[in-house]
Amino acid sequence: MLGGNTKASITGVGNTRYSKKADRSAERLAIDAVLAAAADAEIDPEQIDGIIPYPGHIGDDVIQAELGINPRFRVTVDMGGCSAVSALRVASMAVMSGAAKHVLLFRGLKGSSGARKAERPSFLPGQSFRRQLEHVYGMNTPAQRYAVLCQRYKHEYGLDRRTLGEIALAARAHANLNPDAQMYGRELTMEDYLAGRLIADPYTLFDCCLETDGASAVVVSARTDSRDVQILSVAEAQGASPDDTSNREPFLDIGLTQAANDVWNDLGVGPQDMDAAMIYDCFTFEVLHQIEEAGFAGHGEAAALIADGGIRLGGKLPINTHGGMLSEAHQAGLNHIIEAVRQLRGECGTRQVQDARLIAVTGWGQLGDGSFAVLGARNV
Repeated sequence: MLGGNTKASITGVGNTRYSKKADRSAERLAIDAVLAAAADAEIDPEQIDGIIPYPGHIGDDVIQAELGINPRFRVTVDMGGCSAVSALRVASMAVMSGAAKHVLLFRGLKGSSGARKAERPSFLPGQSFRRQLEHVYGMNTPAQRYAVLCQRYKHEYGLDRRTLGEIALAARAHANLNPDAQMYGRELTMEDYLAGRLIADPYTLFDCCLETDGASAVVVSARTDSRDVQILSVAEAQGASPDDTSNREPFLDIGLTQAANDVWNDLGVGPQDMDAAMIYDCFTFEVLHQIEEAGFAGHGEAAALIADGGIRLGGKLPINTHGGMLSEAHQAGLNHIIEAVRQLRGECGTRQVQDARLIAVTGWGQLGDGSFAVLGARNV
C-alpha cells in the first residue's frame, strides 16, 4: 500500500443538485448533503463524532441539533479555498489518533441567490494593505487580484487566450456529463468564450468560477472497507509572502509549489502516476498555474498539455471531470474531493476515467495558500 498502512479513508460523500437559485435554505441544503454522505458511508448520522465546518458560512450547530450529532472532535480549518483539502489532513489525524471515528466535512452555500461574494466579509490577510493601497484604486475583487498573476505569467512565458478558453470548454464539456452540475445542459463554444464580457483583464465572464446554491459533505473514517477511498497523503503550505501576491519572489510561487513536492516525496510517486487531477479552478489561469506548480508540466509548458484535449476525458491528464468550480459548482473545493472519490470507486458513468487508481486534488486559498492530496482506490 502506498504511503504506509494508513487507516484514514473517505467512506461517504453526498451533495445536493447545484443551481443558481435553490428553494431551500443553506441549512436545509447542508442537512440533505450530510444525510446523503452518512447513507453513502452506511452509518447513522448520530455515529458522526467529529465535525469540520467551513469558516464564514453556516456553523455546525444546526447540523448537530437537526441530526442528533454529539461531536467529541470539533475544529475549523481557516485557509479559504485550501480548507477542504487541508481538512482531509486534520480529519485523518483525528481518526487515526482515536479522537473520533467518523469526521464530517460539509459546505452549505447560497452563493448565488444569497449574499454574493462582494457582500460577504473578507477574510484575506493583510487587511490594512488591502483597504489602504488596493481598494482605493479599485482592486477589491478576487478576479482583479488574481488577474495580476495571470498578467505576470503572460509577460514571462506568453499565453494565448484560447488556452484559457480550452480550460473553460473542457470544464463545461465535463459538466454536461454531470446532471448535478449547475451548468448541465448548457453548451459553451470557443466563440462564446471569446465573446465573453470583460471582468478583469485578461479575465472575461467564462474565465471566472460560478456562484452557487448547494451543499456537499464528506465523511472521513478509521475504516478500510471495499468501497472506501484511501487518503494516501496530504500537505499544505503558504507562498513566500502569505499576505500579498504582488511582492513574491519567485512571483508565481504559491503554497502548492511546496505542498505538492511534500506529497510526491512522501509517497514516492510523481505527477506521471496520476490518472486524473481535481484542480481548484477559481479562474481558468489558476488551473494552468497549479498544473505547473504541482509538477504536471514545467514552467511555461502547461499550454502544450492543455492543447488538443489533453485535460479532457481520454486525454493525458483529465482535469475536473465533474465540471469543477467553472461549470459544476462553487463549493470551496469540497466537490473536487467528492468527484475524486466517485472516480476512484468507478461510479461516474459516461464521465468515468478508465481504471482510475490515483487522483490528485488541489486547494487554493487566500493569497495563494496551497493544499495538495493524493487519494487512492482500494486496490492501490
